[in-house]
Amino acid sequence: MTRRRTSALVAAAAAAATALAGCTGAGGGGTVATTDTGELKAGVFLDITSWDPASADIGFDGPYLSAVYDPLVALDKDGKPIPALATSWEWSADRLTLTADLRQGVSFEDGQKFDAAAAVANIQHLKSGVRSGQAYLNVASASAKDADTIEIKLSKRDDALLYQMGLGRSWMASPAAIQSGALANGPVGSGPYTYDKAGSTPQSQYVFTKKQEHWDTGTYPFPTVRLFPITDQTASFNAMLSGQLNVQFANAANLPKAKENGWNIASRAASWVGVQYADRTGAQVKALGDKRVRQAISHAFDAAGILNAVGNGSGTVTNQVFSVDAQVYDKSMNDKYKTDMAKAKALLAEAGYPDGFTVKMPMSPIFAAWQPAANQTFGELGIKVEWQDMAMPDYQKNAPTYPMFLAVIALAGNDMATLTDQVTTAQWYNPNPSVDAYPEVKALVEQVEKAEPGAAQTELLKKLNAELVDEAWWSVWYQADNTYFSVKGITVTPVTGMMFPTLRFIQRG
Repeated sequence: MTRRRTSALVAAAAAAATALAGCTGAGGGGTVATTDTGELKAGVFLDITSWDPASADIGFDGPYLSAVYDPLVALDKDGKPIPALATSWEWSADRLTLTADLRQGVSFEDGQKFDAAAAVANIQHLKSGVRSGQAYLNVASASAKDADTIEIKLSKRDDALLYQMGLGRSWMASPAAIQSGALANGPVGSGPYTYDKAGSTPQSQYVFTKKQEHWDTGTYPFPTVRLFPITDQTASFNAMLSGQLNVQFANAANLPKAKENGWNIASRAASWVGVQYADRTGAQVKALGDKRVRQAISHAFDAAGILNAVGNGSGTVTNQVFSVDAQVYDKSMNDKYKTDMAKAKALLAEAGYPDGFTVKMPMSPIFAAWQPAANQTFGELGIKVEWQDMAMPDYQKNAPTYPMFLAVIALAGNDMATLTDQVTTAQWYNPNPSVDAYPEVKALVEQVEKAEPGAAQTELLKKLNAELVDEAWWSVWYQADNTYFSVKGITVTPVTGMMFPTLRFIQRG
């Protein structure tokens, strides 16, 4: 079965594209309207995808859903699972059974009680969801042991399960609303805020009022939350300048202006940018099955130049897909593919392609800013690219049918989730994981999956990461940051894996 993170990845590409727009051109000498911090007014970039947690986007829907739903599992700022409606949990010795104790005294807005039966109904709903199901691929069953205890049985060990649940795949909704289909019209949860449907205008503004009696009320300091989906970054920045917003999903090109205005600036790695190989075995293009060819491509690209020219310098030049904040990430490996066109050409010649080869690649307007660098680099290598133009939705659908393509792919804030999302499990962007075709990679993957979580597993992941970099499993140019501006008095804590942080990460301060 294919694990899908489709909407999050489209969001990653869209978010990265905002960095391409350059400065907004907003004038002035740094004068900004006095901004009231009594309520949260956040520009969140994209509109709500769905009020149904099983259909919602794992990236930009987080602020909306975190207002009205409680999760079974939450994450801390470092991506570690922490209690929420599940107050504690324990794994069996074989890590195939997860037993969780549940919070008592919680009710949904329609009066239904949250208990083990409700949690099980939600897990079954999420497991069957087109989008949410990716978190529950290895879940065989969920059952109630008693009124406030559930048991989740796995068909295969999954050390990323709790992380995926905390990332946005364990929001609990009223079972009655799930059953009736009511979530298509609005949320029915137990979260810290009530959705003010009458005061909201879909696609423009969403208003939420705080519940004083919520069990976790201290985590949510704002009496009112207003979320504004503003995709146009010029409009969003001007809204910050005028005081309409006090938090913004930001364009890194506006950093000088933000500093001039005295705003808080928060950034964190969110996605990797570069070339994704859908054909590492040479089934479509024989050359790509030779790691020397893939290594040549990695040596050829001027990653630092692309980051500065296209990404406004907002990110980290690296050849790895493990987040720069991860324990597995190894800064010393970033020198392995220093830009060296002579070495790249020598590797191609050594592999038997001194004059390059021909390849078809897809192209979409959202990737057009990277196309000149790709054209120049491939051209110098003698690689003749036949670009196939298409719209972004078609790009996502068709790109993996090509042997390689330009990509912006969301990072995970958990090392085992990175392994499954980027290496071992079929995704739309990685339809042929190819692990079985590489014995060294396969052996290390098996060791990692059997290792005890903690230091032993991390050390094995580091060895696997080194092997993947040596194989040039991808041609990663850099990890792009997501950036957020907030006025003085409000702080945003970015979390890798969340394209926009949930409300628990937006605080006074």
